[in-house]
Amino acid sequence: MAEWLKEAGLPDGVFNVVQGDKEAVDALLHHPNVSAVSFVGFTPIAQYIYSTAANTGKRCQALGGAKNHMIVMPDADMDQAVDALMGAAYGSAGERCMAISVAVPVGEGTADKLISALEPKVRGLKVGPGTDPEAEMGPIVTKQHLDKVRSYIDAGVADGAKLLVDGRKFKMQGYEDGFFLGGTLFDHVKPSMKIYKEEIFGPVLSVVRAPDYATAARLINEHEFGNGTSIFTRDGDAAREFAHQIKVGMVGINVPIPVPMAFHSFGGWKASIFGDHHMHGPEGVRFNTRMKTVTSRWPTGIRAGAEFVMPTMS
Repeated sequence: MAEWLKEAGLPDGVFNVVQGDKEAVDALLHHPNVSAVSFVGFTPIAQYIYSTAANTGKRCQALGGAKNHMIVMPDADMDQAVDALMGAAYGSAGERCMAISVAVPVGEGTADKLISALEPKVRGLKVGPGTDPEAEMGPIVTKQHLDKVRSYIDAGVADGAKLLVDGRKFKMQGYEDGFFLGGTLFDHVKPSMKIYKEEIFGPVLSVVRAPDYATAARLINEHEFGNGTSIFTRDGDAAREFAHQIKVGMVGINVPIPVPMAFHSFGGWKASIFGDHHMHGPEGVRFNTRMKTVTSRWPTGIRAGAEFVMPTMS
């Protein structure tokens, strides 16, 4: 991107790319000529960047992690809900902050229907390199993160969740050293489990069964993250109640990934963001500009014969 901008004629110094780790980040956070910092990433790092930027007098957008839930009501269009979950949970290999990583079917009957429709689709997910036009999901970004996601699957099994589809078994012929992981599906996940509490950032979907809507909504409201959420239902009253009472920054009604258009603002609540500035839209404008209030007084001219005399202000 930087090379293209330079080729297009953008003057040097307007857009800069700095590669580095914490040392480079700290240099920006403490440099007196940096007046604002914007960040998207994991919550502990977001919290560190926000607190450091605030201590050095900088404005800061710091967006953290997410654990996005999707409630499936008994009256939902199940085919629509399943298709939405497939894209929202496994698109981009689950490596996006708006991925749905928890499905919350309301009622045992709803849960059984959801699992019976979802499981074969997860098993049939076509995983392959990004150069394959038929691939539905690509590899994990790094070997280190692949190992981390695998460790979360191990933890889910150890905690007693029911592993219906095990992505660890996936092997990509011709890409044995690639960072590939198959789609993974857990059922009977409990709120006390690590795979429920923490952001996995991989193609792992947890199903948490709720006996009623109130329990499902409480799960979302009590979670430390509040980035995005959605509900699938045909009931307008349920949708309105959900939109009004849920403690999450971005809410979808029959929309699996509730990302607004760029002219609206993007951002979550709770541990998914630090500070008051969201991204894009009006909030983005407010962050990247500073309000300046100018109060002035213009003296009134005094006519003296044919001449125009300005009074002297002392």
